[in-house]
Amino acid sequence: MKKVLMMFAAAMLTATVSAQNTAVTANKFGDNWYMGINGGISSTRTFNGDNAMKFKGLAPNVGLRVGKNLTTVFGLALEGNAYFKANKKSVYDSKTFVNATMLNLLGTFNLSNLFGGYQGEPRTVELIALGGFGWGHQFGTDYKPNFITSKFGLDLAFNLGEDKAWQLYIEPAIIYPLENYIGGMSVSNGFKYNFQNAMLQANVGLIYKFGNSNGTHNYAVEPLRNIQEINMLNAKINQLREESESKDGKLDASKRTIADLQAQVDDLRAKLTACENQPHTSTTVVVKKNLLQPIVIFGQGKSTIDAAQYASIEMIAKYMRNHPEAKLLIKGYASPEGDPERNMKLSLARAESVRTALINRYKVSSARITTEGMGATSELSEENDFNRVAMFFDTTAE
Repeated sequence: MKKVLMMFAAAMLTATVSAQNTAVTANKFGDNWYMGINGGISSTRTFNGDNAMKFKGLAPNVGLRVGKNLTTVFGLALEGNAYFKANKKSVYDSKTFVNATMLNLLGTFNLSNLFGGYQGEPRTVELIALGGFGWGHQFGTDYKPNFITSKFGLDLAFNLGEDKAWQLYIEPAIIYPLENYIGGMSVSNGFKYNFQNAMLQANVGLIYKFGNSNGTHNYAVEPLRNIQEINMLNAKINQLREESESKDGKLDASKRTIADLQAQVDDLRAKLTACENQPHTSTTVVVKKNLLQPIVIFGQGKSTIDAAQYASIEMIAKYMRNHPEAKLLIKGYASPEGDPERNMKLSLARAESVRTALINRYKVSSARITTEGMGATSELSEENDFNRVAMFFDTTAE
């Protein structure tokens, strides 16, 4: 007995822990109603003098059941059954076709969910206990025709269909009266003799579960998040918000930097125009009227082209395609830091790097492009970054 109680307590604890991690949906008043029919055979039983059980008679019965599942474990059902005469020894010793009727209010207990927990939908096979009290009426007698009854049974239920909206059950049950008058016979020994006159019943039933507010025909569950998980999610949200704000700030700063660089480029172009006709030295820029607007900017000490600078080179390539007779001079420049001889080589390498890109990447004829290294200069811009450039000149008319 102790082991049985321990197993029962463990099962209840498991169901409780499971329930703490989930929330059941579809629990409104209009949810989880069902209706069905049932039928089978019934028989009274009694005891002879040596307490051996014997059957008094068999009779068919049919019934209607309407119920509501209040939780995934407990529910209520109202059931009415009519018991028919099959032979001279029917359920009650009535002479009418309908021997008796019974109306019972039953509590239902889903043992599968109680011990195994509810996983989000009904199992294919479930075990459901039921029991309750009701009112009975027997026909064909004027002596105590009405009596109080009780019923206890066990349903082996099969949930059918894709949505498990239908349930077929097999139900053995015992029904016995709670009064001392059965079939006109007065009984003075109370419960014992009432139980001896109890009725055994074996029915098969089919019920339909109506649709619920959650879109199914049954309870559904959704996981609950504990406070620690919620705090972690909130912290992650705040972190992402801060990162977003930081990126927005960096984006605004980048936009301001681009605007400043654009202003410096415009200033550089103005100075190039102003430097027209000036004599060339290692620190002086010679600019002619045939200067094309795009320029290519290089990193300090580098002659490789950054990916962002190919937009200017592509513009020149398009210009050369639109003007097939045009010839191009590419002049490379270096900023004034460092050795002048090295800067002269670096300026030429920059011009050659742009020429190679036009030839290999944009298929401009090499015969149409010449280069010239202009060495170091500080005349293009006050910012050294804008003195490390390659510039384009249309030399077609020369």
